[in-house]
Amino acid sequence: MIEVKNLVKKYGDHLAVDGLNFTIEPGRIYGFLGPNGAGKSTTMNMITGYIASTEGDVIINGHNILEEPEEAKKCIGYLPEQPPLYFDMTVLEYLKFAAELKKIPKQDREKMLEEVMDLVKISDVKDRLIKNLSKGYRQRVGLAQAVLGYPEVIILDEPTVGLDPKQIIEIRDLIKNLGDKHTVILSSHILSEVSAICDYVLIISHGKLVASDTTENLEKMTMGSNELNLTVKTTQDKLKNILSSISGIEEISFLASEEDGAVDIKIKTSEKTDIREDLFYKLAEHRCPLLKMEFNRLSLEDIFLELTDDSSENIKEEEQEDAGDL
Repeated sequence: MIEVKNLVKKYGDHLAVDGLNFTIEPGRIYGFLGPNGAGKSTTMNMITGYIASTEGDVIINGHNILEEPEEAKKCIGYLPEQPPLYFDMTVLEYLKFAAELKKIPKQDREKMLEEVMDLVKISDVKDRLIKNLSKGYRQRVGLAQAVLGYPEVIILDEPTVGLDPKQIIEIRDLIKNLGDKHTVILSSHILSEVSAICDYVLIISHGKLVASDTTENLEKMTMGSNELNLTVKTTQDKLKNILSSISGIEEISFLASEEDGAVDIKIKTSEKTDIREDLFYKLAEHRCPLLKMEFNRLSLEDIFLELTDDSSENIKEEEQEDAGDL
């Protein structure tokens, strides 16, 4: 488990990370999401002990990363955005070197190296120089060194940057496999990547945590109301009369329909109100065929834009207030 408490990082007058608080529980794949410059990589570097925080604490399995760095770092594997590779080494030489640095017992190294290379599918290139590998294979080698020693938590910073679509899919599959036995923290600004891999999302904007929840709960939190899109074979007037007898509807909007003799409509309902069953029976009672019914759900991209836009507006307001005080 990782506990981040009031984490702050300042570079001169610039506040890169502003009072972050969150907890990483075992057994999940976490997405650490934010726009470029939001403070993601800075936070990852502080969690892993690469840089010191200005204020706050990072506690990894009860060990403070700054006070007990060796014990804390035994619990984590880290793949930075630029994998720390030695291009003039072969894959096997590099991983043996990494195993030695991690103080993996000599009697366990050979077996562990074979297992890790099989896991990330690099056994067939183990005798090749790293400089002769494709970027996708270099990422795999970086993943292998992060997994060595089987740490409880694996932290990956932008692991698919610069990869082609096929390589991205391969790395995503590897990360999902790692999630079966490890807690994984995936830092990214690519929304589709987080949505495809992660089951819990942390969203950071301007150094502040603006959301922390499952994707499903984030959708509910930001929706405020439910939206239904319908296509019904009837007239607008008749549909209006039917809808007037259903409680929980806040707003209706008629849309242009591509179906002859049909009406397209968008219905907004109050939060936590599900009118679908009632609506279905009412339409059937009036012999109005329902051709389409679908929920309008926010994508992770919609949620991300809504939360980071709100954050930007709040920061501008705070700056204006500060200027007014001066």
